Amino acid sequence: MTEKGTYYISTPIYYPSSNLHIGHTYCTVMADAMARFKRLQGYDVMFLTGTDEHGQKIQLLAEEKGVTPQEYVDEVVAGIKDLWKTMEISYDDFIRTTEDRHVKRVQEMFMKLYEKGDIYKGEYEGWYCTPCESFWTEAQLVDGNCPDCGRPVTKAKEEAYFFRLSKYADDLLKLYEENPGFLEPESRRNEMRAFIEQGLEDLCISRSTFDWGIPVPIDEKHVIYVWLDALTNYITALGWPDDPEKYNKYWPADVHLVGKEIVRFHSIIWPAMLMSADLPLPKQVRGHGWLLLGGEKVSKSKAAKGQDVIDPVVLIDRYGIDALKYFLLREYTFGQDGMFTNEVMLKRLNYDLANDLGNLVSRTVSMIEKYNGGFVPELTEAGSCTGDVDYDAQLKEIAIGAADKVGAQMDEFKFNMALEEIWILVRRANKYIDETMPWALAKDEAMKPRLDNVLHNLAEAIRIISILIHPFMHTTSDAIRKQMGLWYADVAWEDAYTFEAMCGEQVKKGDAIFPRLDIDKELEELYALGAKAKGGSEETNIPLELKDEIQYEDFEKLDLRVGTILSAEKHPKADKLLVFQVKMGTETRQIVSGVAEHFKPEECVGQKVVVVANLKPRKLRGLESKGMILFADNVVDGKERVEFVTSIADDGNPVT
Repeated sequence: MTEKGTYYISTPIYYPSSNLHIGHTYCTVMADAMARFKRLQGYDVMFLTGTDEHGQKIQLLAEEKGVTPQEYVDEVVAGIKDLWKTMEISYDDFIRTTEDRHVKRVQEMFMKLYEKGDIYKGEYEGWYCTPCESFWTEAQLVDGNCPDCGRPVTKAKEEAYFFRLSKYADDLLKLYEENPGFLEPESRRNEMRAFIEQGLEDLCISRSTFDWGIPVPIDEKHVIYVWLDALTNYITALGWPDDPEKYNKYWPADVHLVGKEIVRFHSIIWPAMLMSADLPLPKQVRGHGWLLLGGEKVSKSKAAKGQDVIDPVVLIDRYGIDALKYFLLREYTFGQDGMFTNEVMLKRLNYDLANDLGNLVSRTVSMIEKYNGGFVPELTEAGSCTGDVDYDAQLKEIAIGAADKVGAQMDEFKFNMALEEIWILVRRANKYIDETMPWALAKDEAMKPRLDNVLHNLAEAIRIISILIHPFMHTTSDAIRKQMGLWYADVAWEDAYTFEAMCGEQVKKGDAIFPRLDIDKELEELYALGAKAKGGSEETNIPLELKDEIQYEDFEKLDLRVGTILSAEKHPKADKLLVFQVKMGTETRQIVSGVAEHFKPEECVGQKVVVVANLKPRKLRGLESKGMILFADNVVDGKERVEFVTSIADDGNPVT
């Protein structure tokens, strides 16, 4: 295999506030598939993942449990490593931000920026979200809450060190203009360009109100704040700056793979810090979409609320590692959000894995055992296709052309399309069986050469499939190769380009690669597991999770009116906000709501709604909002969703 150079890919370092869910698994499975693919092609791969372990939230969680922050993160990180071991994630390094190798190098990064003149001491006053470890201005809040997670924020004022992020606004815009491939997909690049053009504020990079963090080297009353600490992991894990051998070998990274909610930090803050430090920028940042559960992003809180099973360990125990990996990579388009449901997953496993791939392997092995004593026949001229349509040539053309097509899709991080290219071959091989009808050929001894060629061609197609799926489902690939008698040969990408490699291998039928599932039965059992995960069962009357009780006098202060939505459009400066024009009797008002993830603007027009009409007006990302439209959480078929609170009363009338 020809050495093709280095390839460095990273996931985000995950925040160990609690156990990971399937959303984290999605990102890591993509990175693992790419790392395995590049290794198979001949690259020297560096695949990095890890954990971001400092911050106020960790300190508070540790205090609640009566342990030290280090003890708290040690326990959670052990669980994360166990999950990646279960998932057979092939990372080359796991970086923890509490490790000495990271701590001292982050302090050196701080000093490098400080000596450049890009760090200064000031005072921060703003709104702080503890779960997100983020500061927000008044204009950035959505309905008074954090624009990222929707949780309440608290007013914070403290002395802090700042990084001159605003200094690098023009350089960042120039980066996007001259090297558009730096940030993909294009929709993320456009979002970041718009964010910068609104005006960058300098970045708070230290805190003095808690001590669970890396001390600021020039002022130990402060700890280095999350993003300078976390982002630097991509080079501290390589030994920068004191042990440069690995750093010089792998940096700059080929790709940082991140969720869309942290693209801003990786494509604005991180390159700005590297510019300040006079270090090369990563070659690319790619922001993937979210997995949605009931219309909302899968999160650690959702993991305890929904009936769809989103614990990857439960799904792996039930269906196997490769089944889960295949579903995550095949079902969703990179960069776009995708809905996760148990039913969608089970149908994908049945149709693609059991019906298509599993059936192809089972039928082929059975026929080779039945018609040729269990040995792959030799290809002969006497057995060539003689009909009007050369089915052999069609199968061969698709088979030996698949590797290049898969590679082209992988280079664009189109995992679903790469797998589709493989399944074009899987489906064509199944069709080839129906076209050539080996069972009919076996009835005529004179057709034995033709039967042998058909069986040989099917074996060759499966051999190539076993190579192509290896980066995505290496366990399945190995199982197929064992059944096909290929146990003696290492998987090599270049072997996917030839169709005449097999002759005389002894096949041996094993267990079904992917047994067919009874979807209705599986859904019922998964639903029960989801209910059990919430602390009850589907028959149990589980109390709703509610906010603190209020008195009747509090409710009596609200003036609720009925209105009709005349128009709805997305907020020009905030993806999560919709701007409504609502008619209530004689008055039409503008109301801004953080529901863009749940409703398309055109779906809202004409909707009768209930409005809190006497709410004090406020500005949300620069647009005034006069009132609040009422929405409510609802559970339909075990899935949560947000709905309008509606009315049939006339516009403007009070709600009584």
